Amino acid sequence: MPTSPLQIRDFRLYWLARFFAVLATMGMVVIIGYQVYDTARAAYGMSIKEASLMLGLLGAVQFVPLAVLTPVAGWTADRFERRTVARFANGVDMLVALTLGLVTYAQVLSLPLLFTLAALHGVARVFTGPSMSAIAPNIVPPELLPKAIALSSIAWQSATVAGPAIGGFLYAAHPALPYWGASGLMLCAILLLTPVRRVMPPPMTGHPHPIRQMVDGLTYVRRHRFLLGAITLDLFAVLLGGATAMLPVFARDILHVGTEGLGLMRGAPAIGAALMAGLFAWRPLKKDVGIKMLWAVAAFGLITIFFGISKNFGLSLFVLALLGAADMLSVYVRSSLVQLHTPDQMRGRVSAVSGLAISASNELGELQSGLAAALLGPVGAVVAGGGAAVIIAGLWSYLFPELKRAKTFDPPPEVLANAVMQEKPA
Repeated sequence: MPTSPLQIRDFRLYWLARFFAVLATMGMVVIIGYQVYDTARAAYGMSIKEASLMLGLLGAVQFVPLAVLTPVAGWTADRFERRTVARFANGVDMLVALTLGLVTYAQVLSLPLLFTLAALHGVARVFTGPSMSAIAPNIVPPELLPKAIALSSIAWQSATVAGPAIGGFLYAAHPALPYWGASGLMLCAILLLTPVRRVMPPPMTGHPHPIRQMVDGLTYVRRHRFLLGAITLDLFAVLLGGATAMLPVFARDILHVGTEGLGLMRGAPAIGAALMAGLFAWRPLKKDVGIKMLWAVAAFGLITIFFGISKNFGLSLFVLALLGAADMLSVYVRSSLVQLHTPDQMRGRVSAVSGLAISASNELGELQSGLAAALLGPVGAVVAGGGAAVIIAGLWSYLFPELKRAKTFDPPPEVLANAVMQEKPA
């Protein structure tokens, strides 16, 4: 009987496939953003503010596939063989990477072409996520699932750290190299998933239509103030306070560190998040978790302000690592509370709503940052966004006092009882 998921061959193959896929994706994301900004500045003669707006539009074109296809992707992962869905999605992303490599090598980049390929990249990502996540519980015994989830998180975090940095250094060697490397990594992911045993989803029960299921989840969240407050707190804080979209601007025109520095800047928040996650694994939070979540969001905003005004690259990296740590604290508490305050029969649909909110905050946050930068300049946009996140933390503590009253991760029995009673059949 195995005592670790890594003793199971299928999980080892899955873990490597996940690592390679995320490594490729994160390397592509950072380079696409830099190329959009650099192309807007060099080929179209745009000002810093105008080129910053293009980064915002890049976030918008990547969000549209997420918004439209998230319920379809979740339904697909629950309807078809998950390993096949994951391989197909990675294959589409590999073709996108190959195309980006070819047009970069041929020096025929344009903003419409970059936006189109970024949108296709978003389509591949939205199908990869649910299918890959759903494989792990089917290839390890239930008693090892917590360890498997932790190991999967390590694969994601380590690839998130390494991907942008590797992509930046490869781009410095030759602009097409990051895409050749990404396509090779995705091919490896496809080949690694092939020997894994078939992962068929369980038979569907209830109403199978994805839109109907998403509507049920939205209705449930809207009726339960604790869930509504926890999900929207993250949505609006990151939507208004995210600085990630402006990193190409800071790398090229403010800190003057190029793509190598941009890769390090994209990886710094993940390092902070990984260290914070390791701290939680060693000493889990037990008391006043709701208050700590609100303070973490406020800290996220204040740290964003410090990043905006920093003119020193080393200090900026340190501040970005702190930013990732604060964000991880907020996400850790919020994710745990949302799961534990949701009855089991509604967890899938509520998770879909939460996932869509996270995607909206990240991708639409890039659009908001681009629009704000067009009006205020990149530094002004980042500083204003950080201030808005602080205000959101204070406002949500007033509008949703239920969040402050969450002392531990143990859900109040009456919350789960009421949730079950009020649930409507799909």
